[in-house]
Amino acid sequence: MGLFELLLLSVGLAMDAFAVSICKGLAVKKVTIKEYLLCGIWFGTFQGLMPFIGYLVGSRFENLITAVAPWVAFILLTLIGGNMIKESFGPPEEAKPGFDVKTMFMMAIATSIDALAVGITFVAVPVKVFDSGKMINVLFAVAMIAVITCIISMIGVKIGNLFGTRYKSGSEIMGGTILIFIGLRSLITHLDRSQVLSDGDTIFGMLIPLIGTLLGAAIVYAKRNNISDDLRMIFVGGASGIMISIAVWGMLEPSVAGLKEAHTNAVVPVILCFAAGVILHLLLDNIIPHTHAYSDITEGPKSGLDPDMKVMLTEVIHHIPEGVSLGVIYAGHFMKTEWISVSAAFVLAVAIAIQNIPEALFVSLPIREKGSTTGKAFFMGIVSGVPIPLLGIITVIVVLLFPAALPYIMAASGGAMIYATIEEIPLIANRKDNDKGALAFVIGFAIVMLMFFFRRS
Repeated sequence: MGLFELLLLSVGLAMDAFAVSICKGLAVKKVTIKEYLLCGIWFGTFQGLMPFIGYLVGSRFENLITAVAPWVAFILLTLIGGNMIKESFGPPEEAKPGFDVKTMFMMAIATSIDALAVGITFVAVPVKVFDSGKMINVLFAVAMIAVITCIISMIGVKIGNLFGTRYKSGSEIMGGTILIFIGLRSLITHLDRSQVLSDGDTIFGMLIPLIGTLLGAAIVYAKRNNISDDLRMIFVGGASGIMISIAVWGMLEPSVAGLKEAHTNAVVPVILCFAAGVILHLLLDNIIPHTHAYSDITEGPKSGLDPDMKVMLTEVIHHIPEGVSLGVIYAGHFMKTEWISVSAAFVLAVAIAIQNIPEALFVSLPIREKGSTTGKAFFMGIVSGVPIPLLGIITVIVVLLFPAALPYIMAASGGAMIYATIEEIPLIANRKDNDKGALAFVIGFAIVMLMFFFRRS
């Protein structure tokens, strides 16, 4: 476990304390420095102490744990993260009033007990920040967890005092998601014999689009009312322009270049694969029940699925070709393909992240507008983006097994992305005053095009 993963782990673990700190801040009319420090020190100390105790206990069974180390880390972190997400949908916890020793001790124990199991994962997946011995690295890890929890807890007190519990459920969802990601990362690293999915560039690239999804879904906390039609058209236009540009410059153009390099007639294979991608996406449209958020058009077979789920599935379908495109370009980079560079892969990941912001927003806002809680809307927005890294990983594996398929998969992905985007363009075209949406489309297309061109220079 490196420094970056340790940082993510620290933030994820701190979210429970953050949620309780929000409640503490809500219960106080005027917060003083004393209250900030009490929450920060109590929660930070115990959040750092518990993993250390867990490590000491787990180290006594090191031989046993090491044999199944990645699975231990994956199961423990997934259970802890899943429980945090589950609790975010439950009734709000009532923080006991006061900052006396007894109250703070009980709350510090309650918020840090999960971290005890995390200490065991330090045995399963050793911390490797310094070249020194295990204990030095573990001490550094628990110190980082303590400090970050302390800071985040103090921030939570302030947020609770200013805004109430608006951000409480979202923080727990985010923390749980981070812990699950770290557990999955440990397992993938263990199972990945080729080391491609353990490569830093690949891991970071798969994570970038989720950052955009997280930001887009989080807007539901800041935006208390509906967005205007004009703003919605701008978002749709911009996202559509980005998507088309990714398909053209990120998928189709490299696909042609790759086939030409292989001394193959590029036109016919690209057209056929392009058409195959369109057909596959059309099939998904017809077999998966989904609802377009603001048009209330439901496609696919009749289903008793929750309406919120149908809204989310619309974006899930859209994200399928994005995940494939991300995976195929990172596979090409790892294979050291001359016509795919790490900069091209990075540009693609950033472009997808940018267009994921409005797409996640178009999941979260409509769901909340229909009466669901903000926490649920935020969670559904995040989940809508999960197919991107998952399909990215699957695509990387497929391409590594069948390297010759690389340009063909790129062409198919480009076709699917264009088809998915064309479905949304009528939202712009059907309006009398469609200049803003059309202009946003052009700007989105141009920005991504320039990003791809500049990475070559």
